This record gives sequence, structure tokens and C-alpha cells, in this order.
Amino acid sequence: MQRNALTVLLALVCIALVAAAQYRLLDSYLLTVLMFMGINIVFATSLNLVNGYMGEFSCGHGGFMCVGAYVGSILSVALFSGNKLMGPALLSPALAPLLFPLVLLAAFAVSALCGLLVALPSFRTRDDYLAIITIAANYIIISVVENIDAIGGPRGFSGMKRTVLAMEDVVDIPWMLVWVIVVTIVCVIIQRRLMSSTYGRGICAVCQNEVAAEIMGVDTNRVKLMAFMLSSGLAGVAGVLYAHVYGYVNAQAFNILKSTEGLVMVYLGGMGSLSGVILAAIAFTLLVEGLRFAIPALNDLLHAVQLMPASYEISQVWKWVLLPLLLVLLMQFRPEGFLGNKELTDVFPRLKRWMRSGSGEADGRGAS
Repeated sequence: MQRNALTVLLALVCIALVAAAQYRLLDSYLLTVLMFMGINIVFATSLNLVNGYMGEFSCGHGGFMCVGAYVGSILSVALFSGNKLMGPALLSPALAPLLFPLVLLAAFAVSALCGLLVALPSFRTRDDYLAIITIAANYIIISVVENIDAIGGPRGFSGMKRTVLAMEDVVDIPWMLVWVIVVTIVCVIIQRRLMSSTYGRGICAVCQNEVAAEIMGVDTNRVKLMAFMLSSGLAGVAGVLYAHVYGYVNAQAFNILKSTEGLVMVYLGGMGSLSGVILAAIAFTLLVEGLRFAIPALNDLLHAVQLMPASYEISQVWKWVLLPLLLVLLMQFRPEGFLGNKELTDVFPRLKRWMRSGSGEADGRGAS
């Protein structure tokens, strides 16, 4: 069956990436870029649930990523590695590969709960007011975390690298790449399944016309809360992966700029398009890394042609000017993004053959 062939192909690609990392065919920089592609996919697709499929306007999604990052980091360090703040590890480090999924689930649950606390009052409002509330929630979360000395306060929190090393001591494979791949695939599958379910149709109905959806029997409040909680939980899982890839986490890494990155990826890919947002997350990651090298190269060029004094250099801070500017340009000239609300299978109909089994198509033709 063609669908099985696609699954096997995806599995082979994932195995090839892990093997390339294991045998040092990928250097640490390329490996990090690949992992951040996956993290950005999880983060952006989670925001797409609210801003894309549901049609609301959340601008503080980085706050939920912050909650997940700290919850996952604290649990990981407390259970498997320990540090000066948390004391000795509660469990054997050898259990880290087995129990790390529980850390991800705990971060998901706490982030989803925070999403619920934000959603309950915010969904009584609409449009700009919802955006303001979520931005305020983002700042509240960062301020609370920075004022808790027990978890490092403004200095940040570290120690997660020892958990990763503990995993590698048990089985010597690139564990964080494995977890990023697994979480990314699971996240995409969950959202595909959700949007093809009754709840998913309810989310789309709320986006089209909330009043009409209520008349047709959709429990709009329940649907919106469920979508917002799932979106927040998945952002929290992305935060756990982010913290363990870096080995260090600071609340300011999840400020309004991180939320803006999520908005850029969602609107670049197209609101309500899962495949479009995935492509946008990949393109955005490459763009950010490209600017990291392009800005020094531009400095050298301007110095060489004497268009800029040798004592002056364009700072990397300009990257955070260009990225929000990209969002402004998108809203002006292509508000529908890469794919609009379509999927790749809508743009390229032949891909549909690879997304369903051959027997299913035959059964459908026979039934008709």
C-alpha cells in the first residue's frame, strides 16, 4: 500500500538522520539546526491550532513554552542529575531514557493547565483584547519565573546536559535528536487526527462563524478551551526539548520575540495549513541561521568598499528587526502565507495517492 510505503520512507529518513549523527557525519552545528527545526515545527504548529484553525489571535505563546521548559528542566534535574539548587538526584540516572517521556507529559500537563487559566477569562473577549491578554500572560509568566530564586531567578536554570549525558551513558546514541524526531512526528499526527475528527470540525466551525456553530450544536466554549489547552501543552513540550538541547534555560528566551517568531512561522506558512506551517518552520529556521552568517559577511563587504567606517559594525540585533519586519510585510503583501488554508495535497493533488492506502481508494470506487 502506498501509505505504508510513505511510512517506511519516513522511518528510513529518521533512521538515516540518527545514524548520521551517531557516526559523526553531521557536525554539532548541523545537528543543532536540525533539532531546532523540529522544535520550531512543534512550537509553530501548536500556535496554528489557535491562530490558524480556530481563528483567534494569541500573541503570547512563548509564555507557555517557558512554562514547559522550566517544568521539564526542574523535573529532569531533580530526578536524574541533581544540582546545587535541587540537591542530589532522586532516581538513578540510568532511568533517564525510560522516564524522560514522563517529564514531557508533566510539562505538557502543566503548560495545558496554564493555558486553561489564560483561556477562561480571555475567551470572553474577542480580537484585539484576546491578543492583549495573551501578551500580558506572557509577561506575567516571565516575571514570575524570574522572581523565584529557587529555580535560578533571572540567572536561569541549568543542569539538563547531565540528564542527556546520563541517557548517553545507558545507550550511546544522540538522544535529543531521537526525542525531537519522535515528538515532532507525534505532534503532527495528533493535529492531523484532531482536525479530521468531530472536535476538529468544531474548531473550524468556530473559525468560520461562532454563532452559526452554536446553532448547529457545537459546544463552542468547550471546543475553544480544548484547542487552547492542547496548543499550550504542545508549546510546553517544545520548551522541554529547547531546554535540553541548550542545557540551559532563561525566562527571557521566551519573551515577546519568541512569541513573534511563532506568529511569523504561522502566517508565513498559512493559517490553518499544517503542512504550510511545517514548511514555514523549516524555512524560518534556515533564515535565522542564514542571517547569523549574512550579517558578518555584510559587515566585511561594507568595510571593503568603504561604505561604512571600520569602527562600526552591523549588530546581530538587526536580526530581531528584520524578523518582525517580515511579519509586517507578510500582512501587507501576502496575508495568506505560503499555502493559505490549503494543504500540500490540495496544491499538488497527486500527493493524495501517497496519503491514503491503495485498498481504501479501490474500496471507495467500488462502493460508488
